[in-house]
Amino acid sequence: MWRLIHDPVVRKRFLRFRGHRRAWYSLWLLTGLYVVSLAAEVVCGEQPLLVRYGGRTYYPLFRRYSEDRFLGNGIQTSPNYKRLTNDPVFIAGGGRMRFPMIPFGPHETLDPADIPRDPTVKVSLVPEAPVGNVNVDGTLRVARGQTAGWIFGVDDAAVGGRNLGDVLELPSGLVDAMVLRLRNENAAAFSVAVTNRIRGRIAMLSLPAFAPRSSPPETVRLSITESGDGRAWSLRFDESGRELRPIPAEWVGLPDSAKTALRSAALQRDGGGGDTRIAVGGIVYRVRAERNDVVWPHRPVRGHWLGIDAAGRDVLARLIYGFRLSVTFGLVLVIASMVLGIAVGLLQGYAGGVVDIVGQRLTEIWHAIPLLYVIMLMSAVLGRGMGLLLLCYILFSWIGISYYMRAEALRLRRQPYVDAARCLGLPGWKIVLRHILPNAMTPVVTFFPFSLVGAIGLLAALDYLGFGMPPLTPSWGGLLQQAQEYRWAWWLILYPSLALFVVMMLGVFIGEGIREAYDPRPRSRLE
Repeated sequence: MWRLIHDPVVRKRFLRFRGHRRAWYSLWLLTGLYVVSLAAEVVCGEQPLLVRYGGRTYYPLFRRYSEDRFLGNGIQTSPNYKRLTNDPVFIAGGGRMRFPMIPFGPHETLDPADIPRDPTVKVSLVPEAPVGNVNVDGTLRVARGQTAGWIFGVDDAAVGGRNLGDVLELPSGLVDAMVLRLRNENAAAFSVAVTNRIRGRIAMLSLPAFAPRSSPPETVRLSITESGDGRAWSLRFDESGRELRPIPAEWVGLPDSAKTALRSAALQRDGGGGDTRIAVGGIVYRVRAERNDVVWPHRPVRGHWLGIDAAGRDVLARLIYGFRLSVTFGLVLVIASMVLGIAVGLLQGYAGGVVDIVGQRLTEIWHAIPLLYVIMLMSAVLGRGMGLLLLCYILFSWIGISYYMRAEALRLRRQPYVDAARCLGLPGWKIVLRHILPNAMTPVVTFFPFSLVGAIGLLAALDYLGFGMPPLTPSWGGLLQQAQEYRWAWWLILYPSLALFVVMMLGVFIGEGIREAYDPRPRSRLE
């Protein structure tokens, strides 16, 4: 290792890599983020870093303490330290705590009462379209009606005995459709637009389909629907009932009685209750007061800057712990698969002959096994877990690097310095480790960052599909899976995707720098 560090070729490649500023800074940034994530419990967590009580200092982050230690109640389970801070016994003993900078853990479910509630109430007004039903006889006289007073411009109770033809311009086709029903003959559904002479508006008049009965009907039931007047608008109130800007023009023109009714709806119906109705200027509005209650997932608020997920857990805490899990998974997977692939490739390439041919055929057969089906089967039998995922992927991901190492070994085994080592009587394993392996490491070093990026994306994809880590494990793919269910929760889409993009971009930058450092050709720029 010491000779490798002081090797002039290695130093030249290192200096070339350091000269690639984008790759050099990306390496330091990614390494720094990973080091910080390794100490994630110090940065974010529900456990305090230290507790001062009774003149003694306790470190719950490194040692478990019972609740009896602080309250003397005989309970031997671990206390809820956040509730303990408000306990009178703990306060009387001079107790105080120091929590991490982000005092929320990846598995901690937050209390909705601790989340600040939106103080504003939104009142929406939607104009209702008038709808009425009338039963008329053969002379178009109304026998009875239901919510049909608006058709004639009178109260609903005064529509009986009035003639429908006096207010509506009825086409001949409608009269023919009514005659068929009054004769007790089959008739299809009928719908036509008519003009209301009193209101000067177009209404839709419709008849349902009719089948013959035992006796002819005396009246025919018609449904009349008219487009609503006015337009929908909304206004926001604060908790005292004061209107908030911007104030729509419709509010300014309302009478005081209507304004009082809307303020009352905002103050009394701020929980998203049912609808009420109010008449303003002859227009009937459906009024609904809504207030954003605390539900999961919840948008970013003070103290939870990246929002809260569907289980009431802080997204920032889960992103930090998910980053540690993703990079650790990628490092272990890439290192293990490369060690296995290097060993198999060097064995095939250096031995050659029957060993090489048989090894290649077995490798091709092994490569043909569908990995996703293997993971699904193993997860169904043994359960989901990091160890199982690593085992499955290590057993299959070594194949690619073994091809490169085999090709390098086949090329290097014919070099003069390898022949000289054989003539000196060196055993085959020493020749491979001392002469072939150091000169065949170029593919391994250049592919390492790209393989790491692929492993991180692979874990996120598996978690998104539901074949990765267990459900409670903090992972970026798990957050994206929640985002698919709650598509309105933009923070569950934006922040995990952004974190995944940044980490993969840094890995690609590092890989480009290493590839250029190992490239013997000087870089050129087109001016």
